[in-house]
Amino acid sequence: MIPFSKHRRKATFVLGAAIAALGTAGVPTSTLAQEAWPSKTITLIVPHAAGGPVDSVGRFLAEKLRAELKQNVVVDNRAGASSMIGAAYVAGAAPDGYTLYINASIHSINPLLYKKSMKYDAVKDFTPIGMMAQGPLLFVVNPQVPATTAREFAALVQANPKRYTFATGGFGAADHLASAYFLHEIKQANIPIALYKGGAPALSDLMGGQVSAKMDAIITSMPLVKGGKVKALAITSRTRSALLPDVPTMQESGFKDFEFYSWYGLWAPAKLPAAIQQRLEGALQRIVTTPEWKERMAAQGFEAVYRNGADFSRFIDSEMNRYQTIITAADIKAD
Repeated sequence: MIPFSKHRRKATFVLGAAIAALGTAGVPTSTLAQEAWPSKTITLIVPHAAGGPVDSVGRFLAEKLRAELKQNVVVDNRAGASSMIGAAYVAGAAPDGYTLYINASIHSINPLLYKKSMKYDAVKDFTPIGMMAQGPLLFVVNPQVPATTAREFAALVQANPKRYTFATGGFGAADHLASAYFLHEIKQANIPIALYKGGAPALSDLMGGQVSAKMDAIITSMPLVKGGKVKALAITSRTRSALLPDVPTMQESGFKDFEFYSWYGLWAPAKLPAAIQQRLEGALQRIVTTPEWKERMAAQGFEAVYRNGADFSRFIDSEMNRYQTIITAADIKAD
């Protein structure tokens, strides 16, 4: 038997290294990086202040992504300018899968209102990963308002338009468009919609009587309804909510075409490699279809709804067309 000498071991090692090198020769560095993804911390940008509905869903999503991707996921709140500060940051980030972005439907409303001042393209500068939830709004009023239905409130406003006002937690947000839509429907588009820096101060003034009405997310208004601090007239979904089964829909209240939702989605910067997008889509689908996610969303008045990147992109297009119709009809202008 011929001894396996040190020289032969060294030669074998060199030959193996050479073969390995040949195997990766010509493979782009970006491809190798994709195969190793994720190899470092992922940052999830939340373009709203901590403590709000988007932040709450974002933090729960980050927790689930950590488990799915076996990598740390941190939440970075970059609030301001109707969520456009955070969105602009993501639009300019590297498309390497380490910067993700969660937002509500306001992401697709902003470009219809800020056509001149927006510093990014809300469609072309992002890769849609998927949709994860949608939820209706509650039509709530101050308890002293002498109306028990949306139709009765409409009659009050029509009879005395100077007496009533709406509140919104953000210009161009879902509650703003839903309020403007309602006022347009009852031909009272000139009724003021007071702009607040967030839903909390708007609800505070609603309870105090400084404003009359608000379209609001169930998660924030439901406790106030149950506590008698505000009164729910209707809900903007197609069917009643199991959380508030006694509250009729807007359609049941005589507004046959009135249906409005706030929805949440996940994006990355544009030109995200297809392999990373597919991994993220798969992770998101597994998360959104779990009983735990469905229960968490239901507790906040949302329905867990998954759409992959392609379906989400088509959904965004249809929603933007609908929003534009409302914005034009209600003559909502920002710049």
